[in-house]
Amino acid sequence: MAIIRLHSRKTLSNERYPLETIECEYNTKDGRTVQKTVEVYQRPSACAILLYNPEQKTVVLSEQVRIATWCNGNPGGSVIEACAGLIDEGETPEEAVIREVEEELGYRIGEVEEIGKAYSSPGGNSELIYYFLGKYSPGQKVSAGGGAEGEEENITILEWSYQEAIGKLKSGEIQDAKTIILLQYAMLNEIISA
Repeated sequence: MAIIRLHSRKTLSNERYPLETIECEYNTKDGRTVQKTVEVYQRPSACAILLYNPEQKTVVLSEQVRIATWCNGNPGGSVIEACAGLIDEGETPEEAVIREVEEELGYRIGEVEEIGKAYSSPGGNSELIYYFLGKYSPGQKVSAGGGAEGEEENITILEWSYQEAIGKLKSGEIQDAKTIILLQYAMLNEIISA
């Protein structure tokens, strides 16, 4: 395992989260010392959940504008994705994902199942995403959802059959990595099927 030795750290921007230039070195497997200068966006950890209803055989996803995708060729900037959000200071990943489900999708759920965690883009982003599955029922709907007040998320809630969600995954219409991971996990573990 490489041990990183920090030489310097400089904040380039701190608009919302720190963007830093980090100069460091580490030893390679063959014993060489490598000097690196990298830019790292220091994002907090996040959570994502696939909300599903085994009786109705449906999932709840969302669609919202993500400016970064527009910058990289997505003409309208609109992305279909699983409910997700940042973990607030003092919150556990489980508490955060339950809060996000109510804010974004309007469901008050109880139990969730953590299925793993992964770095979203470890080449230049510190964000660690915790992945969850959660069951929902129509009786748990407590609000219209749409996002937290003041965040201007402009969320469209999508309730799709398993078949429709899997079809959109296979066709490439779903291009959000966390949503692909969650749907594929659910398919591989026979939680959902077409």
